Amino acid sequence: MEKFRLLPMRAYLAVVALRDREEGQALVEYALLLALIAVVSIGVLTTLGTKVSGIFNTINGKL
Repeated sequence: MEKFRLLPMRAYLAVVALRDREEGQALVEYALLLALIAVVSIGVLTTLGTKVSGIFNTINGKL
């Protein structure tokens, strides 16, 4: 009978433990950082690619 009496308290503690977990939060933070780094990298590489292409076209024209 003691097990059944403590069941609501155990269920409450299990829910609180699940609510307070931070592993999912860390995963979301890493995903956001990865997405931000990807966007910045694509922007930088696109800009640099255009400039480098222009430099090679200039060199090719002078040859």
